[in-house]
Amino acid sequence: MKSMNPSDSADRLMRELDWNLLRSFVVLAQSRSVTEAAHKLRLTQPSVSTALKRLEDRVGRRLIDRKPGHFELTEAGQVLYREAVDIQGSILRLSTLMREMTDEVTGHVRIALASHVICPLFDQVLAEFHAEHPHATLSIDVLSSAEAVNSVSARFSSFAVCLVHQRNPKLEYLRIYREFFGLFCGPPHPLFGREGLVRADLAGHSAVSFETDRLQDALKPVTLMRAEADMGELVVGTSSHLEEVRRMIIAGLGIGPLPLHVAKRDVQDGVMWQLPPYQNAPAIDVHVVWNPKASLNRAEQSLLNRLLETIEATPMENRTYS
Repeated sequence: MKSMNPSDSADRLMRELDWNLLRSFVVLAQSRSVTEAAHKLRLTQPSVSTALKRLEDRVGRRLIDRKPGHFELTEAGQVLYREAVDIQGSILRLSTLMREMTDEVTGHVRIALASHVICPLFDQVLAEFHAEHPHATLSIDVLSSAEAVNSVSARFSSFAVCLVHQRNPKLEYLRIYREFFGLFCGPPHPLFGREGLVRADLAGHSAVSFETDRLQDALKPVTLMRAEADMGELVVGTSSHLEEVRRMIIAGLGIGPLPLHVAKRDVQDGVMWQLPPYQNAPAIDVHVVWNPKASLNRAEQSLLNRLLETIEATPMENRTYS
């Protein structure tokens, strides 16, 4: 049988490859199973499995290694995923780019924000941007830090403000501020209101925390702080949203970590009590993350530039909240 010329093979793939197959594959790659991907896509599990098989037939490679208890991208799958994310980002931005060419809008900015971002500098930049560009529009998606970074990588968001654990070499990062975490409890908790507590008093108490409060994730210093208090492994509640962690702390479900400057008012209002350690609080850095290859509209570029310039012009001590 005569082998196909590589250029002919590429042309055929370009003609026959369905974008919907790539879209389904991106969701599969970001999921832990076909069932989870089907739920995200609002499709049946057989439909997603069929789409994966069709895509594997088109590219001539096995893309996901599936067996009971195991769901992992193959090497070919990892390569395709990286390229598909870039393609998805370009498609998502087409409507914005076309709109700017056909009507008089200054542009829309989509920001991916971790829920615990409390930063006066960021608020100041937003206020200045709106005053200068009152017809530009904004949307803010509150996501986990990992989801925020993925959104920027996929060119779905203009930029993100979030925690960073592992850096993607295709993205750019700049620290916007530093915050310090402490441990707190709510009124129903047996340690609430007690003076003179030491770290040993926390031993054995259950905890609530953020989903990234793990040794291998962005809040590792907070994990170590809990471990040093000998609180054990019992984490009774987790969330990627600060407000929900705060809710569980106040409700008395367990001892939980919060940024000191965020919890300050709750402590003053008597709905939260700070626990040891009171010194050497763990520091957590929050970054602005953007994709240098993304094609930004005028509003996006203006806001991002203003934010980066303000960060660079502001001494670190004025961007440190304790």
